[in-house]
Amino acid sequence: MTDKKLEMKITLLGDMAVGKTSLRKKYISDYFSDEYLITVGFDVSIKTFTYEDSQIDLQIWDLGGQYTFSNVRPLYYRGSAGAIIVYDVTNPESYNNVKFWLEELFQSIKNKNISLMLVANKVDLREDSPQDNKYITKDDGEKLAKEIQLYVKQYNADIPVMFFETSAKSGQNVATAFDSFIKQIYQKNKPFF
Repeated sequence: MTDKKLEMKITLLGDMAVGKTSLRKKYISDYFSDEYLITVGFDVSIKTFTYEDSQIDLQIWDLGGQYTFSNVRPLYYRGSAGAIIVYDVTNPESYNNVKFWLEELFQSIKNKNISLMLVANKVDLREDSPQDNKYITKDDGEKLAKEIQLYVKQYNADIPVMFFETSAKSGQNVATAFDSFIKQIYQKNKPFF
């Protein structure tokens, strides 16, 4: 029996087609499809589980990455305890756009002490062709996570920026990334629950 019931909102953001929806579905229901379906505006999944002495109702808000939704996205960031910025290791533009997503997030929220995680998705494609130099490396991802850490320090947010490489297709690190992030958010906010 749990002592507390908590709601936790996590927002997924990043360019279109980086695999945000696939990551969410893999984590929530262990489902993957090669078919690409555009997220129009946003989509929400809920997962309820027990952690320590609390029942957590986790809401994962999957935001459409198209420019046409830039006017409404700020509304969807509100109330987020954490944000996951996703890029595709096969798409350098999505990697370069991470800073855009970070700035949009921080311009849209009041709580600058939000937990952050950077996710490099589709590593299965890089591993299939390790000699191909067009893919973003793990070192590049770790460097970007450190740059994000410096960015958030200007807001006095001293929360470690987590970094994971994942494959929604194979499931590699998907559960580990989400579970680690949820644990970080819970521990950071525990005194306020």
